[in-house]
Amino acid sequence: MQTYIALLRGINVGGHKKVPMATLREILANSGLKKVKTYIQSGNVIFQSSAHEAEVLENRIQKSILDHFQFEVPVLVKTTTEFATIFKNCPFTENQKTESYFVLLSKVPSKDLVVEASQKVYPDDTYVILNDSMYLFCAKGYGRAKFNLNYFEKKLKVNATARNYKTMLKLLSLSQTND
Repeated sequence: MQTYIALLRGINVGGHKKVPMATLREILANSGLKKVKTYIQSGNVIFQSSAHEAEVLENRIQKSILDHFQFEVPVLVKTTTEFATIFKNCPFTENQKTESYFVLLSKVPSKDLVVEASQKVYPDDTYVILNDSMYLFCAKGYGRAKFNLNYFEKKLKVNATARNYKTMLKLLSLSQTND
């Protein structure tokens, strides 16, 4: 059994796409996933599976949510090793890293698209696109950032979801205790 971390995008935000975590754990366990845990209400799931393809697991989770809640949710699944690598590869200083956001991409975008998307500059926001991740540091805080995730999804032709440093750290910790 492999331990995975799934990130759901856009649930329980502003009263839209409400997904109670207890119900989510139950429907995912009923879909065949093992040792299902959730962390906070924003769609973070740790689980085990004998399946070895992230795309198969993403589709299973999406279908389970669609069947139960009648709406679609983008899902990204990473192994704990992939997740740890994304966390470790943050290019910012340690002080900036603790204030950074980690944007996980559904796939590695083409170099041409990365070059094109990287032309976008935001005052007080610094970002780096690296493999299947984007790292974002907002000098004035995320709430005041001009950074637009939808822009990057369209330009890079990917789905994406962001988590802050503390959430990344907690998910890594919880995934280590899931073995």
